[in-house]
Amino acid sequence: MEKVLELVFKNEDGDTKVVTVVDPREGITAEEANDAMQIIITADVFETSGGKLAEIVEARLRITQVTVLQ
Repeated sequence: MEKVLELVFKNEDGDTKVVTVVDPREGITAEEANDAMQIIITADVFETSGGKLAEIVEARLRITQVTVLQ
């Protein structure tokens, strides 16, 4: 099973952008994810074609299970 934490933002143009964290630690909370997202916005380390990341949309955990057919 693969786990990915997706941090979803809106940039200055209102476009949705996703920052993906592969294999996040177990038990991460919504509050921790939102705090990290606010730090990312405040640090101003990412710029997209539509401008800087400006707003938190959501944090979500995506779990993928692959079954090999034999």
